[in-house]
Amino acid sequence: MKPEEHWNQVYETKTSDSVSWFQEHAEQSLRLIRATGVPNSASIIDVGGGASTLVDDLLLDGYHSLSVLDLSAKALAAAQQRLGPRAGEVRWIEADITRATLPAHAYDIWHDRAVFHFLTAPEQRRAYVDTVLRAVKPGGHVIVATFAEDGPLQCSGLPVMRYSATGLHTEFGAPFTLLQHEREEHLTPSGSVQRFVYCYCRKNNA
Repeated sequence: MKPEEHWNQVYETKTSDSVSWFQEHAEQSLRLIRATGVPNSASIIDVGGGASTLVDDLLLDGYHSLSVLDLSAKALAAAQQRLGPRAGEVRWIEADITRATLPAHAYDIWHDRAVFHFLTAPEQRRAYVDTVLRAVKPGGHVIVATFAEDGPLQCSGLPVMRYSATGLHTEFGAPFTLLQHEREEHLTPSGSVQRFVYCYCRKNNA
């Protein structure tokens, strides 16, 4: 089964607020985005955002140059339906981030909660990092969250990679300066705990 078929099936069989990664409000992501100090006009992309409520709260905060990228058309449709008329204020991108062609130096903030850890092949991770390098503005902000070293071994029936903050930053390498890292203990709708690590990096100007 192709990855997009897998994720479309997930959203066909489950409501968006019952999947394990659901957050009523993405508080940790919101705090990190707000702390960057970018203006409301900043261009922000949520990679793997799907049906996440992050875009709702960013709109409420006044950010107005928002993009949400996801493999699953069903997940994007769920978010659009939830937002109603405000969905027209967001750019929706149905794509595989390892194969997507995004405009150069387009984004002030790149946010990803729980996509990178699904990239189990080195060539997938290289393609992802190459896309970040191309798409994020020099001096731009990169916030990536994955399962921590003591996090789950798989998610939604798929294997994942687990990372320490150092290990995650190493995947991105010298073009990115690690400014901050923190952990999250995410309580799933079913009541289990998933442990995440967040890395906040700055893309270097050079």
